[in-house]
Amino acid sequence: MRNTAKLTTAVLAAGALTLGLSACGSGKDSGSTDTSGPLIVAASPTPHAEILNFVQKNLAKKAGLDLQVKEFTDYITPNTATQDGSVGANYFQNQPYLDDFNKKRGTDIVPVVTVHLEPLGLYSHKVKKADELKSGATVAVPNDAVNEARALKLLAANKLITLKDGVGSEATPADITKNPKNLKFKEVEAAQTPRSLDDVDAAVVNGNYAISSGLKPAKDAIVLESAKNSPYGNFLAVKKGNENDPRVKKLAKLLTSPEVKKFIQDKYQGSVIPSF
Repeated sequence: MRNTAKLTTAVLAAGALTLGLSACGSGKDSGSTDTSGPLIVAASPTPHAEILNFVQKNLAKKAGLDLQVKEFTDYITPNTATQDGSVGANYFQNQPYLDDFNKKRGTDIVPVVTVHLEPLGLYSHKVKKADELKSGATVAVPNDAVNEARALKLLAANKLITLKDGVGSEATPADITKNPKNLKFKEVEAAQTPRSLDDVDAAVVNGNYAISSGLKPAKDAIVLESAKNSPYGNFLAVKKGNENDPRVKKLAKLLTSPEVKKFIQDKYQGSVIPSF
């Protein structure tokens, strides 16, 4: 994508963080944030970076915002880079994931504004309906705690399994109390779940990874997460204390504008749903 630097963790380790730090403002030891430079935002490629690129190309200049987008293909680096000041904000995650990340890693990242929901879906290359899964079928699920729990809750909501009462966002396969199809679970990195479809009977895939792999959640999922009252809206996030950065406030306003809502609705056709 134009004006977008694609970074992997390995590249960051080689020194790209230094460039981001000088452009964005302060690192974790500098004690202040320079709000005069561009706002660098870390984002997953799809749909987050695509939405940000729309803002950059169509709305940011008029609003007086110098916006730069950096893509990351994992769920760890955007938060660590936001925490140490290498980027000024990130856009890729939901509240249960952020709560778990902050707790486990001692970070203090906070949400600014919720933008959209990507419904989690169950996909299969072998069956067209969930009830066609055979006894003993293998289902791939994301291996991070929050998304695995979310995947199990999706299966439970569709009567494929039953979970213990009250397990919430910490559910694991050990919390399954009924498994009428004797489903087996293969835990894989969230980004790899679409690729696992040829090796398993079905896979639960996060919306962004589904879209980037060519799947259309609203059409291709055999089971799709409900958007109603969902806690999984994706938001713009910053390190605590940077919520009032004028650049962040401008971006938050643009991300929840009518123009962005129309862009999301037109481009993703129900596979990504505006949350504002």
